[in-house]
Order: sequence, then C-alpha cells, then structure tokens
Amino acid sequence: MVQPIPFSVPSHFFRPSRSHAVVVGGGTMGVDVAVVLCRGGSQTIIVEANAERRAKVPELVGNGLSQLQASAQQDKLTVVGSLQDIDWGKIDLVIECIPERLDIKQVLFTELESLARPDALLASNSSSFPISAIAEGLQTSHRMLGLHFFMPAHLTPLVEVVCGQASHLECAQNLHAFMRQCGMVPVLVKKDLPGFLANRLQHALAREAFALIDAGVATPEDVDAAVRFGFGFRFLAAGPVLQRDHAGLEVHCAAGATMYPSLAANTVPSQCLAQKVAEGKFGMKTGEGFFKWTPETIAQERQRYQNTLLAGLDLLKSELPPVGDAVEQ
Repeated sequence: MVQPIPFSVPSHFFRPSRSHAVVVGGGTMGVDVAVVLCRGGSQTIIVEANAERRAKVPELVGNGLSQLQASAQQDKLTVVGSLQDIDWGKIDLVIECIPERLDIKQVLFTELESLARPDALLASNSSSFPISAIAEGLQTSHRMLGLHFFMPAHLTPLVEVVCGQASHLECAQNLHAFMRQCGMVPVLVKKDLPGFLANRLQHALAREAFALIDAGVATPEDVDAAVRFGFGFRFLAAGPVLQRDHAGLEVHCAAGATMYPSLAANTVPSQCLAQKVAEGKFGMKTGEGFFKWTPETIAQERQRYQNTLLAGLDLLKSELPPVGDAVEQ
C-alpha cells in the first residue's frame, strides 16, 4: 500500500492544501499534467504561445479528464498565450513542460523567479537534465524541484519529486503531499542523479534487454514477452523489493551470485539500438524502429496501450491516493 511521507509545513512555503498552478507548455506532456492538476481540484493555467496549439488545448484536457471520469473539473482550466497574461499573486506552483533544451529552461526559470511569489514552488518536468543545472544562477534555488511525470502523465500514476543540490527538503515534502492530493503516487528522490529513480531502473533493464538481442540470445519480440508476461506482470502487484520478500531473499541472493558476473555492464548504448538510431529508424515517429509501423497500426497500438493502462489503473484503484479532498478553491 502507498503510505504518505510525514512532513511539517513551514508557514513561508507553498501549502499543499491550496493550489493555483501554472503549466508552461501546452504540448502532450503539458496537457496531461494539466489533466492531473484539474482532476485534483487545482485552478490550472496552461501557457502556450502557439495559437493553433492553444486553441486545441481545452479539448485535449477535456478528453483526458473524460478518460478519468472527471469531466466536471474542466472548469478549473484556463489557457493563455504568455506569462504576462497571469495574475502571479495567486500562483502557488509552476510546472515547466517545454522542450528538452537546457539553455531555454534556464532562461525560463530566471523569468519565473522574477514573476512568481517568493513562497511559490518552481518545478521542471525534465527527464534528462539535472535539476541543479536547470536551477543554476537562481537566487531562490531552494524552491526549485524536479517534478517528473511519465507519459501518458494522466494515466501513469507515478511522479518523481526530485531534490536539486540546493532544494529545501520541506519544499519537496510539500510538493509530494500535493501530488498525493491529485491522486498520483509520488516518490521522493533525495539526490539529483542522472535519470533520477525510475529511469535509472528502467535503463538498467533496457541495457540487459538490448545486450541479449545483440548477443543473439532472443528476439525483440521474445524480450518484450519475457518482461510483460513474466516478471513484469508481477510488478503490477509488487515491486522488485517487495517481490523478493514474497519469493525469499536467500533465493534472490543465490541467483544474483550466479548471474551478476555475466550481466551487461556496457557504458554505451547497445549495437542494435545505436544502429537503428544511425539509420534514422526511431520507432513510430519514423514508421520503423524494431518493428514496422503504418498510420493504421500506430493508431491500433496506441489504443491498445491506452486501454491496458486504463485497465491497470482500475486494478490498482484501491491502492491509489484519494483525489482532491483537501484542495481549497
């Protein structure tokens, strides 16, 4: 079961019991993050400079809320074209969801620092840059945090609250509590390591998976099947630590002693992965990766994937935090 982290709320920091939030960037991730916030009862403003995209945002957020049976929260959303269109005196939390370029993120947070109240939290959804690097040069870097969602953000319950070198732990704990109020399952990452927590675990698996393909041990299809219908299937019920208590720690320890010496320890991406990238075969976005894709098969696969995630959410609903009860308007 998910357990809350005990925390005390200093009077001069953002309080999770009230929230007016800004999401900077109305792309796929920004829209899905806004769905999470609106569902949690937060008054949410999306900033999207592109007029064509901005016009589509309300419908996209509405679709996401509908999937979560939270359409009544659509009225929590406002969409604007620039940071100057916001009454910053009301804003408690800012979440950046712009493209992954360190220079433009740093410029944005310099501006946000001058606009946002001193007690408002500033957060980046970046998955590739250290939070400390994004916060470099800020005068109030103690309130700068990572808030890393996973695509699709409104259907994947996990969110990482990441501390940079200067982040105050109280700020992170308060943001952690607020994410629980939004129905998410937050994890607190206390050190600013590349990949944070979940991506480090994910890449450790991927390194071995692609190394096995390189070595001719198994096909991509069989690697996927081994994860999805083997140990990955069990992960829905128990993570790797709890699962070992189920199975017996002595069994795991003995197996590790046998396998660890032969596990992949590559310091660069595998040959099969690097070759696909060199050939411009990036997956669905180019029509081919490890598998071939057409517009029709892409649509079918994305629908299957989304339906499976929704079914997983339904299975886990008794273990997910309740949504929005403590958020004041």
